[in-house]
Amino acid sequence: MESVIDIAEKEIGYSETPMNSNKTKFGSWFGYDGVAWCGMFVSWCYFMAGKPLGKIGFTKGFAGCQTAVAYFVKKEMITLKPVKGDIVFFDWNSDGRYDHTGIFSHWIDQENFVTIEGNTSLKNQSNGGQVMKRNRNKKTAIFVHIP
Repeated sequence: MESVIDIAEKEIGYSETPMNSNKTKFGSWFGYDGVAWCGMFVSWCYFMAGKPLGKIGFTKGFAGCQTAVAYFVKKEMITLKPVKGDIVFFDWNSDGRYDHTGIFSHWIDQENFVTIEGNTSLKNQSNGGQVMKRNRNKKTAIFVHIP
């Protein structure tokens, strides 16, 4: 069986069609197409790896970062030592509201790491319409370990 990160890597370069529509194969699969899809991308990757996340606000996983973070905090799944394939959430404004999610790949150094994210771009971190490999800093992130 393929790992979550292997599945995510195969999607790098995928873009929503038409641009700025939030229409994707991930949203179609999830049953909630045409809305911000970073969480649906993560849920899809886990499902395709044979590790469905279960009901986290929706039958097939999560769409909203706030709902997902609350769920993972309650289940005591937050970690400071993520491993390849774990989930990462970002709070860009440091206001306690999580804006975006992706899949952890690996550390670059003690502060910076690589992710694969859906619905991002170099112009719009949280609603950019593409699946990309991104370099991120841990100061805006929390990590969730999925056993």
